[in-house]
Amino acid sequence: MLITTIILIGTIIWVYILSVLKRAKLSAFYFITGSVGLFLILMALSRPYGIWLFSTIVTRGIGLFGSLSGMFTAFYRENLIEIQNTHDTILMFVDYECSGIIETTAFWSLIAFYPVYSRKERTIIGVAGALWIYAANILRLFVVVTIVFFNGNKIFFLAHSVLGRLFFYILVIALYYNVFTRAHIIKNFTGKLIYKGDEK
Repeated sequence: MLITTIILIGTIIWVYILSVLKRAKLSAFYFITGSVGLFLILMALSRPYGIWLFSTIVTRGIGLFGSLSGMFTAFYRENLIEIQNTHDTILMFVDYECSGIIETTAFWSLIAFYPVYSRKERTIIGVAGALWIYAANILRLFVVVTIVFFNGNKIFFLAHSVLGRLFFYILVIALYYNVFTRAHIIKNFTGKLIYKGDEK
């Protein structure tokens, strides 16, 4: 109850600050305050059900790769991946960190206040971006599982914390570049967006 009250009060204050910044036409502060505030609100609201939902969806997605490859088994209720090779049995939990909820929420928070796009475009790009991050996360986990399957438990940290993350963030950076940087450059030079080609 206390947490809900804090979130509600924080949201009201956030909306009020946004209204002040919008009236003052402080676009940069409006974007930063809006994005950061929305991210914090969504992360606060995601506990525990949002995290569970994302983890379950990711476990089901990676489970399809397990069924096809035969390298691992996914247990959906526990959000658990069991990797079995000739030497080891390795268990990997798809938890808060592996669910992709942080990256998805951050993307949604940024795109919601990004001024280059219209409201309809932000909605479409928000959905497409979430699907991209989801697919990137599934591929990341498959890379981790494949490396661990062939090399054993001794390489788990390197596979999960270094190689898997590097692979994942390369794909996420590609998304950010196309959605934010490239679109902004094209808009500034041509007055048109790369997705719709509409004059703004």
